[in-house]
Amino acid sequence: MKRIGILGGGQLGRMLLQAAANYPVETFAMENDESCPAAHLCHHFTKGNISDFNDVFNFGKGLDAITIEIEGVNVEALEKLEAEGVRVYPKPAALKIIKNKILQKQFYRDNEIPTSEFLITGKKAELHQQVDFLPAAHKLAMGGYDGRGVEILRSTDDLEKGFDEPAVLEKLVSIKKEISVIIAVADNGDTAMYPSVDMVFDNRLNVLEYQISPAELPEKVLWKVEAIALKVVKELKSPGIFAVELFVDLNDNVFVNETAPRVHNSGHHTIESNYSSQFDMLWRLMLGYPLGSTEPILPAAIVNLLGEPGFTGEAVYEGLHEILQIENVFVHIYGKKQTKPGRKMGHITILSREKQELIHQANRIKQTVKVVAGTN
Repeated sequence: MKRIGILGGGQLGRMLLQAAANYPVETFAMENDESCPAAHLCHHFTKGNISDFNDVFNFGKGLDAITIEIEGVNVEALEKLEAEGVRVYPKPAALKIIKNKILQKQFYRDNEIPTSEFLITGKKAELHQQVDFLPAAHKLAMGGYDGRGVEILRSTDDLEKGFDEPAVLEKLVSIKKEISVIIAVADNGDTAMYPSVDMVFDNRLNVLEYQISPAELPEKVLWKVEAIALKVVKELKSPGIFAVELFVDLNDNVFVNETAPRVHNSGHHTIESNYSSQFDMLWRLMLGYPLGSTEPILPAAIVNLLGEPGFTGEAVYEGLHEILQIENVFVHIYGKKQTKPGRKMGHITILSREKQELIHQANRIKQTVKVVAGTN
């Protein structure tokens, strides 16, 4: 039986381990919190720091393969493990490019992958020379996550919000749609692509609010989206699961925004709505089985359950009883004991043949289900 490890124990690790239960695999997970969402679902849990060289190397050295559920892992340790024969998904070389937004943007440019115009800044003071480039998004090269590490600079008044460390200054695109495409890449280079997803963001928190799959796009735009997403993963030359996030502008031009080298929030609906979920697919490719079918069973929408503003403490979920009376609704609570404003606490998937019904129910769920804090 293969021994496979996951670096990180959040909700992605949790859902990955839920899918692992279907396969002959011995699972290992490492996280610095013993009560993290994934801890009780693996066969072996190690308390450790995923960004520490020794912790990562010692965790991985006896395993057949290792994967990640967050980019902030120690790449040098993964390189050493790879050199010693541990299979790493994604390859450390691909992870190195993706985890640094400067390297990621340069990778798109070097490989002629369309992406929005950008400049590199090392210090906040340099922004004053780039006023003509505004409006732009300033993105930290390292460490940004779920909307953190991104500031929108529209005019000179916003320059103070910029970062005083290496960052990418990215020209804003007039966006008609934000699309995500998830692609699985096997060890032999075979690929399986999931239908594209239409993402609707909460502009206040800059996190995914709800999404619809499949995305509604003119055929020619869809072809462009799929061809560009496929080029990204081909050029990364690594097996694994990749989520390519793209913008469609007002003139139907398509640009890559960024790529995640792992299972992704924009693919959670695949648990119920596709024959092989993104989590099932990752186990198939790590265990050397044939790739699964990405065909949709039904169109789907996802609503993220975020901690309500003004509530910090032990999580309480309001409105679940009412929502679970709706046909084809599936609740996923991530097992995080504490809620705080904007924290991802779960998601709810809705299936329906009718797009309008999906949007209606997504909005209803958003209004009904609230994650607040208990009184104890």
